[in-house]
Amino acid sequence: MTKYLLLFLSCSLFLISCQPKSNSTYSINVSFDESVSAENIDGRLLLMLSTDDSKEPRFQINDGLSSQLIFGMNVDEMAPGSPITFDETVFGYPYPSLSDIPPGEYNVQALLHVYENFNLSTGHTVKLPMDNGEGQQWNRSPGNLYSQPFKITVGENGVENVSLVMNQEIPPIEEPEDSEWIKHIKLKSEKLSEFYGRDMYLGAHILLPKGFEEHPEAKYPLMVFQGHFPSDFGGFRTTPPDPNLEPTYSARFDLDGYNIIQQQEAYDFYKRWNEPDFPRFLIIEIQHPTPYYDDSYAVNSASQGPWGDAITYELIPHIEKEFRGMGEGWSRFLYGGSTGGWEALAVQVKYPDEYNGCFAACPDPIDFRAYCLTNIYEDDNAYYYDSEHKKLEVPSHRNYLGQIQSTLRQGNHLELVLGDKSRSGQQWDIWEATYSPQGEDGYPVRLWDKMTGDIDHEVAEYWKENYDLKHIMERDWDKLGPKLQGKIHIYCGDMDNYYLNNAVYLMEDFLESTTEPYYDGEVLYGDRAEHCWNGDPDQPNAISRLRYNSMYVPKIMKRIAESAPQGADLTSWRYQ
Repeated sequence: MTKYLLLFLSCSLFLISCQPKSNSTYSINVSFDESVSAENIDGRLLLMLSTDDSKEPRFQINDGLSSQLIFGMNVDEMAPGSPITFDETVFGYPYPSLSDIPPGEYNVQALLHVYENFNLSTGHTVKLPMDNGEGQQWNRSPGNLYSQPFKITVGENGVENVSLVMNQEIPPIEEPEDSEWIKHIKLKSEKLSEFYGRDMYLGAHILLPKGFEEHPEAKYPLMVFQGHFPSDFGGFRTTPPDPNLEPTYSARFDLDGYNIIQQQEAYDFYKRWNEPDFPRFLIIEIQHPTPYYDDSYAVNSASQGPWGDAITYELIPHIEKEFRGMGEGWSRFLYGGSTGGWEALAVQVKYPDEYNGCFAACPDPIDFRAYCLTNIYEDDNAYYYDSEHKKLEVPSHRNYLGQIQSTLRQGNHLELVLGDKSRSGQQWDIWEATYSPQGEDGYPVRLWDKMTGDIDHEVAEYWKENYDLKHIMERDWDKLGPKLQGKIHIYCGDMDNYYLNNAVYLMEDFLESTTEPYYDGEVLYGDRAEHCWNGDPDQPNAISRLRYNSMYVPKIMKRIAESAPQGADLTSWRYQ
């Protein structure tokens, strides 16, 4: 009898513990001080809580296992001194509600990601965060308002009567200065300015070849390094590593002193750049942040505008004119990894005559049947595998052993907290902002419901016809094949953290078995290599990723020798 009584009591206690906290209150008030802005502001208001004292909560939000807590809402015409209340109805990550937060002590902080009005040429007015020189990073974008963190206690009865005042403004970022080797330009784009209804600019960091001033007769081939927003030209250093540099540990590569390794590799590249046998090139890194992300994906799109045309027909010709580039398609080459890998291949496919080769490392999905682990054409839901009786989430990130750090649902819910209407500034949203048609409200149409993961197959078909690179190449190979022959080089680790190798397999199947003419390029894989393996069979990712600017040069030189038109200048830039 006693054991039945104990069982009854334990079940009763369990049921009681599962009941909602009827007497609990969850409310945190957030306002901004008139000293930082006297005007009403539109934007995304974010509330963050953290149990980690090592840095501000705004720098602890991510899609991994170490993420702290964040909640978000839109605000329109938020007035100085007028509090906005966060309660249990506001959506959050990784806990969907404030009422789900475990009791304990937290650092709390608020930030207002400021939106501006854009009067698009399509007739729509949209509210978007303008990039302010930081590469579209909400937690450090100049002009955003934030509060200083302080500690609060969340008890069994919740939390109330907590007020946060945003009295800090993120300051402007200094522009990089020109040096003997590296120049910086900023160009107003007429095409983008017309689309956005305001002045819009493209930028670039240009690495000059040795002897640029001493050889005014020389004109140079151009290497275009695609990738995320670069604050300056990376991986080039004219002095040895700083002897006073405190070594730091890289968790990604499990290496002590990785900062010293980076400086040494940058100095080694400087020395290689100056060697007599090194070909003389211009190398550029493009700055093209949009109101949706740290870069545009370098193609035209319905909601983002004509970034592809602006880069290829405005920025690059301007650079070639200013810095004596040859200005012909046979002398231009594209390379990059991850986002930059997709861009390198996409730009080569979209502008086949304007470039003479792409080197695409660990590219973002290039076949949407393998949109990471989702087939957007056949799957009904992106977040869960199809099963009648079992609910299993689709992973989104793994290590080289296959251990999972995040799921597709979790990453998308974080984005939904950071911003609705594809405005989070994060990965899934920028793919949507780039590939989707424009909705009636002026924002990108969702590929899937951000809360549930249910896929809109009509939108998927739009993606297929306009941005599925494998489909486009296969569909148009009779026209594209002769233009792309010898230009396609793709590299990917077979344990890519984001499962990007799956789409590469599908692309390889097409290129190797069904192309006529034969594509005459290469697709290579790194055994057990993670993101972002770039084709070096002898060095680990930690080293090869620091050698992008030189590792493809021998292949580029071979391509030039094989494909340069008769009478092309193959000598003026080969001086020692």
